[in-house]
Amino acid sequence: MRSLHVLAPGLLTTVQDRGRSGWRHLGVAHAGALDAGAARIANRLVGNDGDAAVLEITLRGPTLRLEAPARIALIGAPCAPRLDGESVPHGRPVELPAGTLEIGALRGGARAWLAIDGGIDLPPVLGSRSTDLRGGFGGLDGRALRAGDMLPLAPGAARPVDGPTAPAWWIDPAHDAHLPIRYRASAHPAASALARRGWTVSASSNRQGLRLQGDALPSPGGDGVSEPVAPGTIQLPADGCPIVLLADAQTVGGYAKLGHVIAADLPRLAQCVPGQPLHFAPVDAATAHRLACAARARIARIGVMIDARLPAV
Repeated sequence: MRSLHVLAPGLLTTVQDRGRSGWRHLGVAHAGALDAGAARIANRLVGNDGDAAVLEITLRGPTLRLEAPARIALIGAPCAPRLDGESVPHGRPVELPAGTLEIGALRGGARAWLAIDGGIDLPPVLGSRSTDLRGGFGGLDGRALRAGDMLPLAPGAARPVDGPTAPAWWIDPAHDAHLPIRYRASAHPAASALARRGWTVSASSNRQGLRLQGDALPSPGGDGVSEPVAPGTIQLPADGCPIVLLADAQTVGGYAKLGHVIAADLPRLAQCVPGQPLHFAPVDAATAHRLACAARARIARIGVMIDARLPAV
């Protein structure tokens, strides 16, 4: 059986796919890749189904031992991976021989996604291989990777090569980092003020929520009646500094809600690093729908282009 051995885990590396749907009514988080489109593109580059399990890498990547040839693809924040000291290209399918793959530090963003041909072959839990860190299940024992872990790989299509081999073309699905984060505002009195103030990303952010720092907004000062929340919900805790919920978000919450980040912009939050400035802009429902359709079409076009070029690999 093909396998992947973890020599060093990186800062926070987890197994993720498109997430766990259909269980929120029982309190189960969605989980999954914080940028599902990027994970899907990485999978397409190596010939996998778009929902195959990948590794989500945060800030600093792992060092992995490939026991057999593999086809890999890294999508997301740029990095400079190396196989036994030899450079490995980013953003394209790469054929690798057996060896030690060191991902290293990410630059210009917080996360990247590593797909391997065949996919990571861990057992699904509630229909997904995604790691739910808060719930402690899915992925590999419900936790981030550790040194000494072994990940089984499904059969793939990699061919024997002497060193990293890749095509000249590449994919760069990066989002425009200069745009504000667009949201549908709620009726809360402070919802519009969110867009009039500048914010920075707090170092206490995680996969559950992106915490913001800045000039505090007026807050009710206490929890209200718990209501449903979801990835993208913008909460206003008692300290007046908003929290944008991400993939590992709880299913209900009592904080006031300022609105909801639109679907097209939610993946951009996956790349926010501590200290990064962030601005928000309200949009109407029609604009949110138009941008969501455009984002889905963009991912589909990239997939078509990948499929057209893969035979040349």
